Amino acid sequence: MDSGSTAWLLASTALVLLMVPGLALFYGGMVGAKRVINMVMMTFGAVAVVCFIWVIYGYSFAFGDSIGGAGILGLDTANFGLGGLIADNPDATIPASLFAVFQMLFAALTTALIAGGVADRMKFGAWLVFTGIWATLVYLPIAHWVFAFDAADGSVIGGFIANKVKAIDFAGGTAVHINAGVAALAVVLVLGKRTGWPNAPHKPHNLPLTALGAGLLWFGWLGFNGGSALSSGNAASVVVLNTISAAAAAALAWIVVERVKGGAMTSLGKSSGIVAGLVAITPACGAVNPLGALIIGVVAGAVCALAVNLKYRFGYDDSLDVVGVHLVGGIIGTLMIGLVATADAPNGRDGLFFGGGFELLIAQAIAAGAVLAYSFIITFAIAKVMDLVVGLRVAADVEQEGIDSVHRESGYDFLGPDTPEAVEEREPAKV
Repeated sequence: MDSGSTAWLLASTALVLLMVPGLALFYGGMVGAKRVINMVMMTFGAVAVVCFIWVIYGYSFAFGDSIGGAGILGLDTANFGLGGLIADNPDATIPASLFAVFQMLFAALTTALIAGGVADRMKFGAWLVFTGIWATLVYLPIAHWVFAFDAADGSVIGGFIANKVKAIDFAGGTAVHINAGVAALAVVLVLGKRTGWPNAPHKPHNLPLTALGAGLLWFGWLGFNGGSALSSGNAASVVVLNTISAAAAAALAWIVVERVKGGAMTSLGKSSGIVAGLVAITPACGAVNPLGALIIGVVAGAVCALAVNLKYRFGYDDSLDVVGVHLVGGIIGTLMIGLVATADAPNGRDGLFFGGGFELLIAQAIAAGAVLAYSFIITFAIAKVMDLVVGLRVAADVEQEGIDSVHRESGYDFLGPDTPEAVEEREPAKV
């Protein structure tokens, strides 16, 4: 047992957990004042559902031995409930239970990202059911494709993207960001546009809250990416350096694009740029040098700043730009590995610009395309069936009033502590 690596992964797991309130605040600040509670509930609710199913069967499907050796879905019946992971294994570098909880939070955050696309109009109960089904049918197979590697002794066969396609995805550009981004698009197409969009204003209510959320995400991302090294050595150090560099470059690129297009650099643009850079460097953080990280950050910040406006051209109401930031940023980071990867970095492979030819770029394109197609098709089917069976959308009056009303809570006390309306609002809901 490597105590240093174990300590680093424990710290990284705590950092990743901090991304949950970070995401809730980031999203929460961007919605209206009477919608912030629902956004926080959707974020934490998704995390709770996915962590629950991860213990029961999620880990076993994602990291079990590939069924039939096809690399499509794992199965490890011995570890349903994770009881088989808690015994001490002196031959392991890090505890299996620690790896399991680290990956649990990846699954939970990926699912929670989708909430930003459907903000302000999806039933909370339907959202909780959707997250469980989506994590089971979409995230778990894709996590097996990307994150499950063949055992050195041949005892366990992993996913086809990691082992047959041999694409590089250090911490989840495909499995997390492309996956969540295209899933948000699929659900949005089923759910429909917010009332009055795009003509009625849907402005952020608290930009400092969004900036705080972005800062917490940046901080937590050091564990998200750095912890994926599964060790406390040089690889983790390079990854952390690249992660910070790319986010800074993307923030600058985003606000420069804003200045050129709209005449002003905004705090929302800065926060969004940070996240776009973090998204794009996620798959590439172990494959590039710091200059490559800056290049990826600049490209992601500039392109995502333009991509968030595509929803107005094509008419899909992606409330908080999950498509423009996570889908587009994830594709950029995944494909640019094929261009600027260097064998000097921890992943040890050269891209096209370092003399590696087109092989790696083709592998990256196959990985991105496979995840994008599978996630969109299955997510659209899940959302369509759920909409027909239980309905996904809140009533029009609830949407108009503010979706926080379904929780019988408000983020801010507009009425004062003693008015009859405030007293009624604070009464617990009748069950």
